[in-house]
Amino acid sequence: MPYHGERTQMSGTGTLGKLIHVLEIVTASARPLRFTDILERSGQPRGTLHRQLMHLVEEGLLDHTDEQTYVAGLRLLTFASQAWNGNDLRSIAAPHLRRLQEQTGESVHLGVLRGTQIIYLDKIDGKHSVRMHSQIGRVSPAYCTGVGKAALSLLPEAVLNTTVSAMEFHSYTPHTIVSASELKQEVETIKKRGFGFDLEEHETGIQCIAVPIVATGRSYSAAISVTGPTYRLSRERLEGWAGIICEAAANISSDILVRTSPNHE
Repeated sequence: MPYHGERTQMSGTGTLGKLIHVLEIVTASARPLRFTDILERSGQPRGTLHRQLMHLVEEGLLDHTDEQTYVAGLRLLTFASQAWNGNDLRSIAAPHLRRLQEQTGESVHLGVLRGTQIIYLDKIDGKHSVRMHSQIGRVSPAYCTGVGKAALSLLPEAVLNTTVSAMEFHSYTPHTIVSASELKQEVETIKKRGFGFDLEEHETGIQCIAVPIVATGRSYSAAISVTGPTYRLSRERLEGWAGIICEAAANISSDILVRTSPNHE
């Protein structure tokens, strides 16, 4: 089966990086994977992958089921839970995300850039249930998501060039950006305008408006978005919310600055 860009591209080529890559393959799958599935997706030699899986199972990071498949282990889930609970960006943004969801009635997201991917740190579903790819903890390509492109707009030019050059563009829909030059042009527009869009670029029938979060004193690049179906949200309606979304992002930035203040307890 095709495996287009849903794994993060932040793992290195060393031993640890390869182990992380295997974890990403297993945890990103919607179903438990057999050894042959992981072998196909990892590109590792059969013997090497077997040893890697054995080590990950021994450490409790993966479980090998009676059905001869691999799933996330309890130790990995514990790490994930501790990371989410201890994430200060998520806790700082939470009240502003809730307010934004109440104001728009649509789903809101918080994402942070890691390598060429965006990780969804938080999501509050809208009043109307809409099936979409985004879930807390999942990753998506930055080049075709609103929060991803908005987060990219915060990068210094040299870092942006390096990040974009490492991207593998895949056309998810007829509207997906599939070239580095087009992406850079859109990122430049976001820098000037203060917000950007995902107009059915990652998922057909889903659109959003996204705004970067200026996180003074922090090393991450993050953004928030309001997302919904195209039959309810035109580009004009999304753009009409630019003011309140920019205000929410500014308030999050302000709270981050307070949190980093030497006088903050």
